[in-house]
Amino acid sequence: MQIFDTMNYILFDGEQRNQLLPFTFTRPVADLRIGILTLREKWQYFLNSSLSTQTQPYLSKKYPLQLANKNIKINAAYLPTQNLVGLIKNLQENQALFDGPTPIAYFYSPNQSEERTDFHIISYTFTDLIKIEHPWDLFRYNGLAIERDFELLTQNRTSAPLPDSVQVMGQEQIFVEQGARLSFCTLNATTGPIYIGKNAEIMEGVMVRGPLALGEESTLKMGAKIYGPTTIGPHSKVGGEVNNSVIFGYTNKAHDGFLGNSVLGEWCNLGADTNNSNLKNNYAEVRLWSYQQERFVPTGLQFCGLMMGDHSKCGINTMFNTGTVVGVSANIFGSGFPRNFIPDFSWGGSGGLTTYTTQKAFEVAAEVMKRREVTFTEEDQAILQHVFDITAPWRR
Repeated sequence: MQIFDTMNYILFDGEQRNQLLPFTFTRPVADLRIGILTLREKWQYFLNSSLSTQTQPYLSKKYPLQLANKNIKINAAYLPTQNLVGLIKNLQENQALFDGPTPIAYFYSPNQSEERTDFHIISYTFTDLIKIEHPWDLFRYNGLAIERDFELLTQNRTSAPLPDSVQVMGQEQIFVEQGARLSFCTLNATTGPIYIGKNAEIMEGVMVRGPLALGEESTLKMGAKIYGPTTIGPHSKVGGEVNNSVIFGYTNKAHDGFLGNSVLGEWCNLGADTNNSNLKNNYAEVRLWSYQQERFVPTGLQFCGLMMGDHSKCGINTMFNTGTVVGVSANIFGSGFPRNFIPDFSWGGSGGLTTYTTQKAFEVAAEVMKRREVTFTEEDQAILQHVFDITAPWRR
């Protein structure tokens, strides 16, 4: 841990971290993706500053904390706005900003107790706060997040030109970064903005209804049907039908099949003709597995699909029930519907699950990442080993 002499901003996980598992098993809350950008990237844009992270000890080597003599700690679960950032920048020593009982931001010095409760609380009535508390919030609020990020990233900038072969509706709501390739596709931005990242590709026959965020170096494959609000993070390949979903990045759903009201972490792969249900046959409220409460909890949603942690994979023709949670580094295959909760490092499907050994899981992770010219580091391995150890009770 380093200590600096200038004002410093730190994103902390907050009490909602355990509610956001399995996605926060392998990253701080700050590195969740919603809209075009991650939460960290949004704060960096607004504050015009790099930010370090206060997170779980086992994640801290990969995501180190940097302290200054004067710091402002910010709850990473909140999406920044101009009003919120203005209040945070003006925080002085002994001051804090709260959302009811939840701290949004507070002034911090290294000699200050982490348990301090005697702050002078700044009073403010918020009308535009978005807080990410549960995994399903990532797709639930994704439309608003795309709109905010689109305005942030495109302000006073000119889009790269669209080829004549592209059919367009609502062109003023479409922004294409340099190097992106589009041909013989249909983009409808009358329902929300469409952002095409640097060097991304939209192949022939793709139909998009915004809002959409397509990340850098990502590909929409021929004939894909994308309904917004949907985010596809960087270095991903997506085909088939996708509706109101968030894909973090480095993940492939390259073939036909339906993905709806879902969130996929990084380094996932869905086999050809994988489908998920996002609506129960009786139209009832969806319940989803909670790692924190160790039971299925109500979501308040009628539409809720698949939550899949990093490094998980499924074979061809896999079918996921409404409201299924798949942990980190699981490998699912076979006929029938697997359980609604598939524990981390599980191997199998509806016929039963065994433990996916770390030796095999690490070998696959290293090979998959190598194909994208990314190194599977000792830090990555240590994080996955820790996740394997702490999730053992659910694999019984």
